[in-house]
Amino acid sequence: MTEHLEASAGVRRTSMTLADGREIIYFDDSEPYRSGARIRDVVDQRPLVGRPVAGMMRLDALTGEWVSIADHRQDRTFLPPADECPLCPSGGGTMPSEIPAHEYDVVVFENRFPSFASQPLGAGGSSGAGGHAADTPGVNPLLANAPALGRCEVVCFTSDHDASFSSLSVERARTVVDVWADRTRELSAMDGVEHVFCFENRGQEIGVTLHHPHGQIYAYPFVPARSASLLRQATEHHQRSGRLLGGDLLAAELEAGSRVVIKGTYWTAYVPYAARWPVEVHLAPNRDVPDLVALRSEERDELAEVYLDLLRRLDSYYEGPDGSPIEMPYIAGWHQAPVHQGREVSRLHLQAMSVLRAPGRLKYLAGSESGAGAWINDVTPERVAARLREVG
Repeated sequence: MTEHLEASAGVRRTSMTLADGREIIYFDDSEPYRSGARIRDVVDQRPLVGRPVAGMMRLDALTGEWVSIADHRQDRTFLPPADECPLCPSGGGTMPSEIPAHEYDVVVFENRFPSFASQPLGAGGSSGAGGHAADTPGVNPLLANAPALGRCEVVCFTSDHDASFSSLSVERARTVVDVWADRTRELSAMDGVEHVFCFENRGQEIGVTLHHPHGQIYAYPFVPARSASLLRQATEHHQRSGRLLGGDLLAAELEAGSRVVIKGTYWTAYVPYAARWPVEVHLAPNRDVPDLVALRSEERDELAEVYLDLLRRLDSYYEGPDGSPIEMPYIAGWHQAPVHQGREVSRLHLQAMSVLRAPGRLKYLAGSESGAGAWINDVTPERVAARLREVG
Protein backbone atom coordinates (compact mmCIF):
# COMPACT_ATOMS: atom_id res chain seq x y z
CA MET A 1 0.00 0.00 0.00
CA THR A 2 1.23 3.50 -0.80
CA GLU A 3 -0.31 6.78 0.17
CA HIS A 4 0.50 10.47 0.13
CA LEU A 5 -1.29 13.76 0.68
CA GLU A 6 -1.92 16.05 -2.29
CA ALA A 7 -1.44 19.23 -0.27
CA SER A 8 -2.62 21.64 -2.97
CA ALA A 9 -6.14 20.26 -3.00
CA GLY A 10 -6.23 18.60 0.42
CA VAL A 11 -6.94 15.16 -1.03
CA ARG A 12 -5.36 12.00 0.37
CA ARG A 13 -4.45 9.45 -2.28
CA THR A 14 -4.17 5.81 -1.23
CA SER A 15 -3.19 3.05 -3.65
CA MET A 16 -4.00 -0.58 -2.84
CA THR A 17 -4.37 -3.91 -4.63
CA LEU A 18 -7.50 -5.94 -5.33
CA ALA A 19 -7.61 -9.73 -4.96
CA ASP A 20 -6.64 -10.36 -8.58
CA GLY A 21 -3.76 -7.86 -8.61
CA ARG A 22 -5.56 -4.86 -10.09
CA GLU A 23 -4.82 -1.45 -8.61
CA ILE A 24 -7.46 0.51 -6.70
CA ILE A 25 -6.86 4.12 -5.63
CA TYR A 26 -8.90 5.99 -3.02
CA PHE A 27 -9.05 9.78 -3.22
CA ASP A 28 -10.32 11.05 0.14
CA ASP A 29 -11.51 14.63 0.55
CA SER A 30 -13.39 14.14 3.84
CA GLU A 31 -12.52 13.05 7.35
CA PRO A 32 -11.34 10.90 8.99
CA TYR A 33 -9.32 9.69 5.96
CA ARG A 34 -8.31 13.03 4.47
CA SER A 35 -6.06 13.98 7.40
CA GLY A 36 -4.83 10.46 7.96
CA ALA A 37 -6.66 10.15 11.28
CA ARG A 38 -7.92 6.86 9.92
CA ILE A 39 -5.94 4.77 7.46
CA ARG A 40 -7.43 2.60 4.74
CA ASP A 41 -6.33 -0.98 5.41
CA VAL A 42 -9.27 -3.05 4.14
CA VAL A 43 -8.34 -6.16 2.14
CA ASP A 44 -10.26 -7.53 -0.84
CA GLN A 45 -11.37 -11.02 0.28
CA ARG A 46 -12.98 -12.14 -2.98
CA PRO A 47 -11.71 -15.39 -4.57
CA LEU A 48 -10.60 -13.70 -7.80
CA VAL A 49 -7.97 -15.48 -9.87
CA GLY A 50 -5.61 -13.74 -12.29
CA ARG A 51 -5.73 -10.11 -13.39
CA PRO A 52 -7.30 -9.28 -16.77
CA VAL A 53 -5.11 -9.72 -19.83
CA ALA A 54 -5.05 -7.72 -23.05
CA GLY A 55 -7.06 -8.87 -26.01
CA MET A 56 -6.13 -8.22 -29.62
CA MET A 57 -6.13 -5.14 -31.83
CA ARG A 58 -6.59 -5.48 -35.57
CA LEU A 59 -5.70 -2.81 -38.10
CA ASP A 60 -8.45 -1.81 -40.54
CA ALA A 61 -6.45 -1.53 -43.76
CA LEU A 62 -9.24 0.50 -45.41
CA THR A 63 -9.05 3.34 -42.89
CA GLY A 64 -5.73 2.85 -41.11
CA GLU A 65 -7.55 2.66 -37.76
CA TRP A 66 -7.01 0.16 -34.97
CA VAL A 67 -10.00 -1.89 -33.73
CA SER A 68 -9.84 -3.65 -30.37
CA ILE A 69 -11.35 -7.15 -30.33
CA ALA A 70 -12.47 -7.66 -26.72
CA ASP A 71 -14.82 -10.63 -26.70
CA HIS A 72 -14.26 -11.13 -22.95
CA ARG A 73 -16.35 -8.01 -22.38
CA GLN A 74 -19.47 -9.90 -23.46
CA ASP A 75 -19.62 -11.32 -19.93
CA ARG A 76 -19.41 -7.99 -18.07
CA THR A 77 -22.05 -7.02 -15.53
CA PHE A 78 -25.22 -5.66 -17.14
CA LEU A 79 -27.70 -3.43 -15.26
CA PRO A 80 -27.67 -5.32 -11.94
CA PRO A 81 -30.16 -4.49 -9.15
CA ALA A 82 -28.99 -1.84 -6.71
CA ASP A 83 -28.11 -4.36 -3.99
CA GLU A 84 -25.71 -6.10 -6.41
CA CYS A 85 -24.03 -2.97 -7.74
CA PRO A 86 -20.27 -3.57 -8.19
CA LEU A 87 -19.50 0.14 -7.74
CA CYS A 88 -21.13 0.64 -4.34
CA PRO A 89 -19.06 0.19 -1.17
CA SER A 90 -18.84 -3.40 0.04
CA GLY A 91 -21.02 -4.33 2.98
CA GLY A 92 -24.11 -2.45 1.85
CA GLY A 93 -25.37 -5.01 -0.65
CA THR A 94 -25.86 -8.74 -0.98
CA MET A 95 -22.33 -9.42 -2.27
CA PRO A 96 -18.85 -7.88 -2.17
CA SER A 97 -18.31 -5.14 -4.75
CA GLU A 98 -15.26 -3.95 -6.66
CA ILE A 99 -14.59 -1.53 -3.79
CA PRO A 100 -13.64 -3.45 -0.60
CA ALA A 101 -14.08 -0.40 1.66
CA HIS A 102 -17.39 0.26 3.40
CA GLU A 103 -17.25 3.95 2.45
CA TYR A 104 -15.35 6.15 0.02
CA ASP A 105 -15.29 9.64 -1.52
CA VAL A 106 -13.85 9.11 -5.03
CA VAL A 107 -12.25 5.84 -6.09
CA VAL A 108 -10.43 4.65 -9.21
CA PHE A 109 -9.70 1.04 -10.12
CA GLU A 110 -8.53 -0.96 -13.09
CA ASN A 111 -11.50 -2.28 -15.07
CA ARG A 112 -12.23 -5.96 -14.55
CA PHE A 113 -13.39 -6.20 -18.19
CA PRO A 114 -10.90 -3.93 -19.98
CA SER A 115 -10.69 -3.13 -23.68
CA PHE A 116 -6.96 -2.51 -23.09
CA ALA A 117 -4.80 -4.08 -20.37
CA SER A 118 -1.17 -4.05 -19.30
CA GLN A 119 -0.78 -7.84 -19.35
CA PRO A 120 -0.46 -9.45 -22.82
CA LEU A 121 -2.36 -12.66 -23.51
CA GLY A 122 0.13 -15.54 -23.55
CA ALA A 123 3.87 -15.35 -24.05
CA GLY A 124 5.65 -13.23 -26.60
CA GLY A 125 3.85 -10.75 -28.84
CA SER A 126 4.60 -7.15 -29.56
CA SER A 127 4.70 -4.26 -27.12
CA GLY A 128 2.04 -2.16 -28.81
CA ALA A 129 0.64 -0.77 -32.03
CA GLY A 130 4.07 0.36 -33.09
CA GLY A 131 5.30 -3.24 -33.32
CA HIS A 132 2.35 -5.04 -34.84
CA ALA A 133 2.46 -8.54 -36.29
CA ALA A 134 2.61 -7.24 -39.86
CA ASP A 135 6.30 -6.59 -39.20
CA THR A 136 6.82 -10.34 -38.90
CA PRO A 137 7.95 -12.17 -42.08
CA GLY A 138 5.14 -14.21 -43.60
CA VAL A 139 2.34 -12.10 -42.10
CA ASN A 140 0.09 -10.33 -44.60
CA PRO A 141 0.53 -6.58 -43.92
CA LEU A 142 -3.17 -6.06 -44.72
CA LEU A 143 -4.03 -8.28 -41.73
CA ALA A 144 -1.88 -6.55 -39.12
CA ASN A 145 -2.59 -7.10 -35.44
CA ALA A 146 -1.12 -6.36 -32.02
CA PRO A 147 -1.98 -7.02 -28.38
CA ALA A 148 -4.36 -4.40 -26.99
CA LEU A 149 -1.89 -3.11 -24.42
CA GLY A 150 -2.84 -0.10 -22.34
CA ARG A 151 -5.09 0.45 -19.36
CA CYS A 152 -8.79 1.02 -18.66
CA GLU A 153 -9.88 2.52 -15.37
CA VAL A 154 -13.24 3.13 -13.71
CA VAL A 155 -13.79 6.37 -11.76
CA CYS A 156 -16.57 6.31 -9.16
CA PHE A 157 -17.55 9.91 -8.43
CA THR A 158 -19.38 9.14 -5.19
CA SER A 159 -20.49 6.18 -3.06
CA ASP A 160 -24.12 7.35 -3.40
CA HIS A 161 -25.72 4.94 -5.86
CA ASP A 162 -28.63 7.28 -6.61
CA ALA A 163 -26.57 10.41 -7.24
CA SER A 164 -25.30 11.85 -10.52
CA PHE A 165 -22.35 14.04 -11.40
CA SER A 166 -24.66 17.04 -11.59
CA SER A 167 -25.78 16.44 -8.00
CA LEU A 168 -22.23 16.50 -6.58
CA SER A 169 -21.05 19.34 -4.39
CA VAL A 170 -18.55 21.80 -5.84
CA GLU A 171 -15.96 20.38 -3.44
CA ARG A 172 -16.52 16.83 -4.69
CA ALA A 173 -16.47 17.91 -8.34
CA ARG A 174 -13.14 19.64 -7.61
CA THR A 175 -11.79 16.33 -6.30
CA VAL A 176 -12.85 14.60 -9.51
CA VAL A 177 -11.02 17.26 -11.54
CA ASP A 178 -7.86 16.47 -9.56
CA VAL A 179 -8.44 12.76 -10.10
CA TRP A 180 -8.67 13.26 -13.87
CA ALA A 181 -5.40 15.20 -13.80
CA ASP A 182 -3.70 12.64 -11.54
CA ARG A 183 -4.65 9.73 -13.75
CA THR A 184 -3.73 11.61 -16.95
CA ARG A 185 -0.28 12.27 -15.52
CA GLU A 186 0.33 8.71 -14.34
CA LEU A 187 -1.13 6.92 -17.34
CA SER A 188 0.78 9.17 -19.74
CA ALA A 189 3.99 7.97 -18.10
CA MET A 190 3.24 4.29 -18.81
CA ASP A 191 5.28 2.56 -21.50
CA GLY A 192 3.43 2.30 -24.81
CA VAL A 193 0.61 4.74 -23.95
CA GLU A 194 0.00 7.30 -26.70
CA HIS A 195 -3.27 8.94 -25.63
CA VAL A 196 -5.37 9.32 -22.46
CA PHE A 197 -9.13 9.90 -22.68
CA CYS A 198 -11.29 10.67 -19.61
CA PHE A 199 -15.02 10.33 -20.21
CA GLU A 200 -18.44 9.68 -18.70
CA ASN A 201 -21.40 7.86 -20.25
CA ARG A 202 -24.70 8.71 -18.54
CA GLY A 203 -28.05 7.07 -19.30
CA GLN A 204 -29.24 3.78 -20.77
CA GLU A 205 -29.89 5.56 -24.07
CA ILE A 206 -26.12 5.98 -24.32
CA GLY A 207 -25.47 2.33 -23.50
CA VAL A 208 -24.64 2.51 -19.79
CA THR A 209 -24.55 -0.94 -18.16
CA LEU A 210 -24.16 0.27 -14.55
CA HIS A 211 -26.39 2.96 -13.05
CA HIS A 212 -23.96 4.02 -10.32
CA PRO A 213 -22.46 7.47 -11.17
CA HIS A 214 -19.08 6.76 -12.68
CA GLY A 215 -16.78 7.55 -15.57
CA GLN A 216 -13.91 5.81 -17.29
CA ILE A 217 -10.36 6.56 -18.41
CA TYR A 218 -8.75 4.82 -21.38
CA ALA A 219 -5.00 4.79 -21.93
CA TYR A 220 -4.61 3.84 -25.61
CA PRO A 221 -1.49 2.41 -27.30
CA PHE A 222 -2.31 4.61 -30.31
CA VAL A 223 -3.91 7.99 -31.05
CA PRO A 224 -7.64 7.26 -31.71
CA ALA A 225 -9.27 8.31 -34.97
CA ARG A 226 -11.08 11.45 -33.75
CA SER A 227 -8.07 12.57 -31.73
CA ALA A 228 -5.87 12.06 -34.80
CA SER A 229 -8.29 14.11 -36.89
CA LEU A 230 -8.25 16.94 -34.33
CA LEU A 231 -4.45 16.81 -34.34
CA ARG A 232 -4.25 17.01 -38.14
CA GLN A 233 -6.48 20.07 -38.26
CA ALA A 234 -4.62 21.73 -35.40
CA THR A 235 -1.26 21.06 -37.04
CA GLU A 236 -2.34 22.48 -40.41
CA HIS A 237 -3.80 25.59 -38.76
CA HIS A 238 -0.63 26.16 -36.77
CA GLN A 239 1.53 25.77 -39.87
CA ARG A 240 -0.57 28.39 -41.68
CA SER A 241 -1.04 30.90 -38.89
CA GLY A 242 1.40 30.15 -36.10
CA ARG A 243 -1.55 30.07 -33.69
CA LEU A 244 -3.56 27.36 -31.93
CA LEU A 245 -6.74 26.30 -33.70
CA GLY A 246 -8.56 25.75 -30.40
CA GLY A 247 -7.73 29.26 -29.23
CA ASP A 248 -8.80 30.85 -32.51
CA LEU A 249 -12.07 28.88 -32.50
CA LEU A 250 -12.82 30.03 -28.96
CA ALA A 251 -12.12 33.64 -29.98
CA ALA A 252 -14.44 33.29 -32.98
CA GLU A 253 -17.25 31.88 -30.82
CA LEU A 254 -16.83 34.67 -28.27
CA GLU A 255 -16.94 37.28 -31.02
CA ALA A 256 -20.07 35.75 -32.56
CA GLY A 257 -21.68 35.39 -29.14
CA SER A 258 -24.84 33.61 -30.29
CA ARG A 259 -23.63 30.16 -29.31
CA VAL A 260 -21.91 31.04 -26.01
CA VAL A 261 -23.64 29.47 -23.01
CA ILE A 262 -21.36 30.29 -20.06
CA LYS A 263 -18.50 32.80 -19.89
CA GLY A 264 -16.31 32.59 -16.80
CA THR A 265 -12.97 34.00 -15.79
CA TYR A 266 -11.11 30.85 -16.78
CA TRP A 267 -13.64 28.77 -18.78
CA THR A 268 -16.16 29.22 -21.60
CA ALA A 269 -18.94 26.86 -22.63
CA TYR A 270 -20.38 27.14 -26.12
CA VAL A 271 -22.34 25.15 -28.68
CA PRO A 272 -19.95 24.60 -31.61
CA TYR A 273 -20.75 26.24 -34.95
CA ALA A 274 -20.87 22.87 -36.73
CA ALA A 275 -22.35 20.77 -33.92
CA ARG A 276 -23.01 17.18 -34.97
CA TRP A 277 -25.23 16.04 -32.11
CA PRO A 278 -28.77 17.27 -31.29
CA VAL A 279 -27.38 18.69 -28.04
CA GLU A 280 -23.63 19.36 -28.00
CA VAL A 281 -21.55 21.73 -25.89
CA HIS A 282 -17.82 22.36 -25.73
CA LEU A 283 -16.17 23.57 -22.53
CA ALA A 284 -12.77 25.17 -23.09
CA PRO A 285 -10.23 26.95 -20.89
CA ASN A 286 -9.68 30.59 -21.72
CA ARG A 287 -5.92 29.95 -21.52
CA ASP A 288 -3.98 27.72 -23.92
CA VAL A 289 -3.28 24.44 -22.10
CA PRO A 290 -2.59 21.01 -23.64
CA ASP A 291 -4.17 18.79 -21.00
CA LEU A 292 -5.78 18.52 -17.58
CA VAL A 293 -2.41 18.20 -15.86
CA ALA A 294 -1.45 21.73 -16.95
CA LEU A 295 -4.44 23.38 -15.26
CA ARG A 296 -3.66 25.78 -12.41
CA SER A 297 -5.41 25.53 -9.05
CA GLU A 298 -7.71 28.49 -9.76
CA GLU A 299 -8.65 27.02 -13.15
CA ARG A 300 -9.55 23.71 -11.52
CA ASP A 301 -11.62 25.56 -8.93
CA GLU A 302 -13.73 27.30 -11.56
CA LEU A 303 -13.94 24.19 -13.71
CA ALA A 304 -15.72 22.37 -10.89
CA GLU A 305 -18.30 25.17 -10.68
CA VAL A 306 -18.79 25.72 -14.42
CA TYR A 307 -19.01 22.02 -15.24
CA LEU A 308 -21.70 21.47 -12.61
CA ASP A 309 -23.57 24.49 -13.99
CA LEU A 310 -23.38 23.05 -17.50
CA LEU A 311 -24.58 19.57 -16.49
CA ARG A 312 -27.49 21.04 -14.54
CA ARG A 313 -28.50 23.08 -17.59
CA LEU A 314 -28.45 19.89 -19.66
CA ASP A 315 -30.73 18.23 -17.11
CA SER A 316 -33.16 21.16 -17.43
CA TYR A 317 -33.06 21.30 -21.23
CA TYR A 318 -36.09 19.07 -21.86
CA GLU A 319 -39.36 18.95 -19.93
CA GLY A 320 -41.81 16.08 -19.60
CA PRO A 321 -45.59 16.33 -20.10
CA ASP A 322 -46.00 17.43 -16.47
CA GLY A 323 -43.35 20.14 -16.80
CA SER A 324 -40.72 18.26 -14.80
CA PRO A 325 -37.17 18.15 -16.21
CA ILE A 326 -35.99 15.09 -18.13
CA GLU A 327 -32.58 13.75 -17.13
CA MET A 328 -30.31 14.19 -20.13
CA PRO A 329 -28.44 11.13 -21.39
CA TYR A 330 -24.99 12.24 -22.48
CA ILE A 331 -21.38 11.43 -23.25
CA ALA A 332 -18.81 13.86 -21.86
CA GLY A 333 -15.18 13.41 -22.87
CA TRP A 334 -11.96 15.36 -22.43
CA HIS A 335 -9.97 15.94 -25.61
CA GLN A 336 -6.35 16.33 -24.54
CA ALA A 337 -3.02 16.52 -26.33
CA PRO A 338 -1.58 13.12 -27.28
CA VAL A 339 1.18 11.91 -25.00
CA HIS A 340 4.10 12.08 -27.44
CA GLN A 341 3.08 14.11 -30.48
CA GLY A 342 1.46 17.42 -31.35
CA ARG A 343 1.46 18.76 -27.82
CA GLU A 344 2.61 22.18 -29.02
CA VAL A 345 -0.48 22.58 -31.25
CA SER A 346 -3.12 20.83 -29.11
CA ARG A 347 -5.55 22.58 -26.81
CA LEU A 348 -7.67 21.02 -24.08
CA HIS A 349 -11.48 21.00 -24.32
CA LEU A 350 -14.43 18.95 -23.12
CA GLN A 351 -17.13 17.75 -25.50
CA ALA A 352 -20.55 16.97 -24.01
CA MET A 353 -23.09 15.46 -26.40
CA SER A 354 -26.48 13.78 -26.31
CA VAL A 355 -28.47 11.58 -28.69
CA LEU A 356 -31.77 12.90 -27.28
CA ARG A 357 -33.17 15.15 -30.04
CA ALA A 358 -36.58 15.59 -28.33
CA PRO A 359 -38.32 14.05 -25.31
CA GLY A 360 -38.65 10.34 -26.06
CA ARG A 361 -36.91 10.68 -29.44
CA LEU A 362 -33.33 9.62 -30.09
CA LYS A 363 -30.95 10.64 -32.84
CA TYR A 364 -29.90 7.36 -34.42
CA LEU A 365 -26.54 7.26 -36.17
CA ALA A 366 -27.92 5.47 -39.21
CA GLY A 367 -26.94 5.29 -42.87
CA SER A 368 -25.32 8.67 -43.46
CA GLU A 369 -23.53 8.98 -40.10
CA SER A 370 -22.55 5.36 -39.45
CA GLY A 371 -22.16 4.29 -43.05
CA ALA A 372 -20.62 7.31 -44.76
CA GLY A 373 -19.43 9.36 -41.79
CA ALA A 374 -21.48 12.33 -43.03
CA TRP A 375 -23.28 13.97 -40.12
CA ILE A 376 -26.71 15.57 -40.35
CA ASN A 377 -27.99 17.57 -37.37
CA ASP A 378 -31.71 18.17 -36.96
CA VAL A 379 -31.30 21.13 -34.58
CA THR A 380 -29.50 24.44 -35.14
CA PRO A 381 -26.63 25.13 -32.71
CA GLU A 382 -27.97 28.64 -32.05
CA ARG A 383 -31.29 27.23 -30.88
CA VAL A 384 -29.53 24.80 -28.52
CA ALA A 385 -27.37 27.57 -27.06
CA ALA A 386 -30.39 29.84 -26.51
CA ARG A 387 -32.19 27.08 -24.62
CA LEU A 388 -29.16 26.33 -22.44
CA ARG A 389 -28.85 30.03 -21.58
CA GLU A 390 -32.56 30.16 -20.80
CA VAL A 391 -32.46 27.31 -18.27
CA GLY A 392 -29.27 28.51 -16.55
